[in-house]
Amino acid sequence: MGPTRFRRSRPSWLTNIAILLGARRARPLSNDRCESYVAGVLSLVKREPSALLLFAQLAAVLLYPYMLTNDVGRALFSLFGIAILGLVVLAVRSTPGLNGVVVLLGIPAAVLLLIQAITRSDDLLPYSSAFEAVIYFYAAGAMLAYMLEDQEVTRDELFAIGATFTLLAWAFAYTYTVCQALDPGSFTALVNPSGDRSWMELLFLSFTTLSSTGLSDVVPIKAPARSLVMFEMVAGIAYLTVVVSRLVSLTVLRPDRQR
Repeated sequence: MGPTRFRRSRPSWLTNIAILLGARRARPLSNDRCESYVAGVLSLVKREPSALLLFAQLAAVLLYPYMLTNDVGRALFSLFGIAILGLVVLAVRSTPGLNGVVVLLGIPAAVLLLIQAITRSDDLLPYSSAFEAVIYFYAAGAMLAYMLEDQEVTRDELFAIGATFTLLAWAFAYTYTVCQALDPGSFTALVNPSGDRSWMELLFLSFTTLSSTGLSDVVPIKAPARSLVMFEMVAGIAYLTVVVSRLVSLTVLRPDRQR
């Protein structure tokens, strides 16, 4: 028998991963890599602000039910509203809209929200809601003009379709909040029919009305509230019509441009 040969075992895939992780831990991120990463994130935010706004508002829909259960949550709700206002200003900067209008209206709204967060009181809610409603309506109009200004559809404009829809839903929800403060008892619901409707209930009413699904258990029972809901019905149908016709027209024109 010949001499025994010992075969060197190959390192397993777990060993390879451990080596890679150890090497990565041993080599911390340099300042240049950190700066390039931050620059990449900022560049993405500048290129696609509508996507950031859309995802932030969808995240807000999931977080709102947990924010409105106690005083701390309401304070966070106000601070989150300030952050959303900042994203709205950032999104409007990429549109034909006037940035000064959004900033001019956003400053008092942010101050009122900050006071609400510090005092943990809802006494200023109708006033901040009035400013926010105007801001959101203006931002929705600016983003609609942004989508219609040329014959090319960018990825940010696709995200702007959803962001504009959520802006309109928020704008009408804030309008309902002001209506309820000016005329108590404007809305009723299956749960606590005589009480004031919460922000989440009014936002749910706005989404169901704007999308024409009609699934809300919140119902306007006074004439001014019903007028506002009818305006939102018209706005929802008009917006969907404009978006669909826009996409169809671009689909039809694309083969002509390629010839």
